[in-house]
Amino acid sequence: FAIALFLIVAPNLLLTSLGIEPTHEPWLRLLGIVTLALSFYYILAAYQEVLSFFRWTILGRSTVFVGVSALVVGGAVPAVTVVFADIDALGAMWTAAALRSERVAAD
Repeated sequence: FAIALFLIVAPNLLLTSLGIEPTHEPWLRLLGIVTLALSFYYILAAYQEVLSFFRWTILGRSTVFVGVSALVVGGAVPAVTVVFADIDALGAMWTAAALRSERVAAD
């Protein structure tokens, strides 16, 4: 949610804090809007305890990790971008662990 707001309101503040050149392209703000919409899905799924949604996010987050890592290795994006991939990978692992503990508790 917070990253989405940064991308919408002040994308260059986020970029420069990561050592990336500022830009005036609209894509980061558009990404911020999409990210904000996705954050609502996460919030509402958590509120409704839609565990299947969170199982699906493990695959999605893992895909983001692989994709962003490939872009970094290929030199298409700055190396610091791997921070976002790492955050998604950690989120996937945390979600998987939480779902496993939920299943164990139910048994």
